[in-house]
Parts: sequence; structure tokens; C-alpha cells
Amino acid sequence: MARIDEKGRAWLPESMSQDRIDPMSTPKPEDLPRYTYADYVQWEGRWELIQGIAHAMSPAPGILHQSISQRIASQLERALENCRECQALLPVDWKIDEETTVQPDNLVVCGDIVDIAYLTKAPALIFEVLSKSTARKDRTTKFQLYEQEGVRYYVIVDPDEHIAKIHHLREGRYIQLMDASDEVVEFELGTCRTRFEFATIWPGRS
Repeated sequence: MARIDEKGRAWLPESMSQDRIDPMSTPKPEDLPRYTYADYVQWEGRWELIQGIAHAMSPAPGILHQSISQRIASQLERALENCRECQALLPVDWKIDEETTVQPDNLVVCGDIVDIAYLTKAPALIFEVLSKSTARKDRTTKFQLYEQEGVRYYVIVDPDEHIAKIHHLREGRYIQLMDASDEVVEFELGTCRTRFEFATIWPGRS
């Protein structure tokens, strides 16, 4: 079983690596074993691979997390009904390169999509719903990754605070548009524009 530290990083068991890590120390990223997509596809359970470092997607998301993610998915699907260019997806592998594969909670992809085992192009919009085990990664590692890869909108949803921080990519850098709770926000996705009502994603408030 993988161990997860307080920062949400996973140290892999011996069955996945011959490299021994002293459990009493916190290894530096450069000291951790490196993996590739070929390794990733053989692992059991849900994982993400970021710059060669494995991150466990466990424990499973809680009920509140899943409820919010389902509400986001339903609203995106309705909002994009008349948009032929874009489609909403639930977690799917986005293979950025041989050392990085991630699974956003909710995403919108525009343009042609090749029907293979994973995405190869950057989504136009990503929602990540925070949980205790992934919050730091979503706010830092993934923030930098999505910015670097050209994700147009990145929304970080805090289930406890009922706040969604919306970031828009401008000139290669994320600019925070707003903290949304009850607002209606319009996203420009390719040739489509979609209105998103944040008030409806919080259980018990719609």
C-alpha cells in the first residue's frame, strides 16, 4: 500500500520500486524514483504521474466531493448541448508527456478528439474539487502545470468554504478572475460561450 504524506504526495511500495526510502525522513523530489507512462498503466488503483513522480489518488473522494463534481458535470453537459466544438468529460487520463499524466475532476475539451485511451491536448476548462489529500497539489503543482500547458480556465472548488476560485490564462499566466459562490460566470470556450451558475453546485443550496 502506498503511503501519503501530509502534502498529499505518495511514496510507492517496494513492489513498484526497488529504491528504498527511509520512512523517518522526507525525501526531496530529486531523490524519489522516477516513472513513465509505461509504468503508470500497470499500477492498480487511481494514480497521477507528474514530472515522473507518482501521486496516489486515494483515499477515494468523499460524498461531498463527489456530489459537487456530479453537479458540475451535469451543468457543463447541459450548457454545452448546442456546442458542437466542445464536450464535457469526467476524469480521464490526460497524457502530457511520458512522465506526466493527470486526471482532472471535471474538464471541457474543444476541437477534434482522437478516440484513444487518453487525451493528448490541453482542455479548455478544468475544475478541481479540493479534498484533504489533494488540496496542496491542486493549488500548487497542478496550478503550475495547467498554466504551463495552456489550460484556458482553471477553477479550484473549495467544498468547505463554498468558494470557487476562477483563474483565466492571459499571456501565459493565470489571472484570478474572482471567487465565485453564487455568481453566474460566462466562459469563452472556442467558438462557444457557456454560462455557469455556481450557486447550483453546492449541495443543500439549490
